[in-house]
Amino acid sequence: MTVRTLLIGAGGMARSHLPLMIQHGAQIVAVCEPSQEQYELTCERLDSLEHPLPPNQPDLAQLLVDFAGQLDVAFIITPHSLHHAQTKACLEAGLDVLLEKPMVMNATEAQDLIRISEATNRLLVVAFQGGLSPQVREAARLIQSGELGELLNVSGTVWQNWKGLSANTWRVQPHMSGGGFLFDTGAHMLNTVCTLVGQDFAQVAAWLDNRGMEVDIIGAMVGKLDGGALVTINASGDTIRSCESEITVFLTEGIIRTGQWGERLLVRKEGESEFSPVDLPPMRGAWEQFMQVRAGEIENPCPPSVGLRMAKLWDAIRASAEQDGARVRC
Repeated sequence: MTVRTLLIGAGGMARSHLPLMIQHGAQIVAVCEPSQEQYELTCERLDSLEHPLPPNQPDLAQLLVDFAGQLDVAFIITPHSLHHAQTKACLEAGLDVLLEKPMVMNATEAQDLIRISEATNRLLVVAFQGGLSPQVREAARLIQSGELGELLNVSGTVWQNWKGLSANTWRVQPHMSGGGFLFDTGAHMLNTVCTLVGQDFAQVAAWLDNRGMEVDIIGAMVGKLDGGALVTINASGDTIRSCESEITVFLTEGIIRTGQWGERLLVRKEGESEFSPVDLPPMRGAWEQFMQVRAGEIENPCPPSVGLRMAKLWDAIRASAEQDGARVRC
């Protein structure tokens, strides 16, 4: 089924999504990109995929007027500070939206998008690979169903040579990014942990270190969930060239191991001597899951309510870090 698609943001990340998008029904009708260079690079990629070259209108408000009635969905792949306004405009124009992570800059913006999505009756899916992956969805089911007993604690670690990769980009400009490594690559960790536990944090203590930059580069937090379980997250964005993660969930009758992108799922139950992989199909990309949600084949695994839970956690992390790790009640 062909879906008339608006691509908002045509940088490298957008180009990486294009092959799977086109394979799964996306017809790129128009592009909204302020950089002529990035638009031309995206046209080159579309041409290599034998897709017609869409026009570019950098003014989103004008684009939505010009293409009224000619669009079904929007995929927003832009700096974090633009997400709220662009998503609001698309939802109010009657489009379903797939929105790159993190959903918004803070909980206030998240609450507003929830209200708008409900008022317009349009679909909003946040493009977190972890939240959309079958592995994380199954892990969340195991945890929240009580099948493996009581949730005790969660340990998450993510690392990347992010500082060097992000230097001289919008990602290290606080007004554009809203945060550093823990809110960029680490946003996957925050969201996946929130998805796995299925509940809000009651208390948080956190420390962030900018290591000479304007945004956080390394960070650590400890939190207590509403249900009493404990969570620790460590993030290092200034290490060797690599990008990996590990999440371990401890329950009274089992232990779960996964990653922040849902790239694997291992379970060890009471009485078993080793972890066993859970046989599930891989998560191929956010667009494929978005199309399944839109077709009613699966429930929305990454709705704006999950984005709100993560935004509240990030607000608490920043508030605690600004007070040198003082405990913050959420």
